[in-house]
Amino acid sequence: EKLQAAWNKELNFQSIQTTDNVTLLEVLADPVEVMEWNVKGLPKDDVSVENGVIMKEARRWSLCVDPQRQAIKYLANTGKAYSSGCSVVKPTSATMLRDIELGIKLGKMVLLENVGESLDPSLEPLLLQQKTGSKQKGWKLRFNDKELDYDDKFKFFMTTTLPNPHYSPETSVKISIVNFAITVEGLQDQMIGIAVLMESP
Repeated sequence: EKLQAAWNKELNFQSIQTTDNVTLLEVLADPVEVMEWNVKGLPKDDVSVENGVIMKEARRWSLCVDPQRQAIKYLANTGKAYSSGCSVVKPTSATMLRDIELGIKLGKMVLLENVGESLDPSLEPLLLQQKTGSKQKGWKLRFNDKELDYDDKFKFFMTTTLPNPHYSPETSVKISIVNFAITVEGLQDQMIGIAVLMESP
């Protein structure tokens, strides 16, 4: 918001024509798509919608800090509607790496739930997106000591229910950390949304 205010001030100073009070959210978010996200369980407050935009647009895979389990609900519903299918895995699962492998090859959405403050080192090639090849010939990814065909439809999300996790700088540069912890303003927006829904369905 501070950046937006600074940009708008500079645009006005330079006499560059802009829409009044334009926000990044208006530019990056498609209202129809946001409505679809809301139907799938993404809360309607601005902070949550901004999180949805980051998860869609960011180049790195998202790790959602989700103590109230709002992101998990939204991602689980998104996964049910995902064209290639969805796998929900936990770091403690013996089949975690195999499930992720299948997701990469088949272009599935993979949701890794309940991660801690340190991530499995075997995820590194995936987090760094160390693909080789080309779009024309097909991408490859070396993961879990195997050369895998990489399907472009593949999506990867992580969630943690820790309320205030600390990730090392080495981990933070590999992922997009998205904070889904409810703020007072976000809670007010959600309550207004529920009230409006009940008053005028």
